[in-house]
Amino acid sequence: MTTMSQAAAQPAMSVSSGGLLRRFGAGARWLAAYLDRRAAIKALRRLDDRELRDIGLVRSHIEQAVWGLADQELGRLR
Repeated sequence: MTTMSQAAAQPAMSVSSGGLLRRFGAGARWLAAYLDRRAAIKALRRLDDRELRDIGLVRSHIEQAVWGLADQELGRLR
């Protein structure tokens, strides 16, 4: 009679393809969001100071605003 152990039936290294795909998808989404933010920064830098002021920004706060780090009160004119 032949018996087969569980260890012999399983591969030596188990790689979850679902986990790998989730990681790849998360990385792709992060890259897409990063590239979108960089494009937004580039577009905002092309605006002149008056146009930036119209949307409530000052030039020195463009990157922080795009990344969601700026305080909304910083660009407000008094």
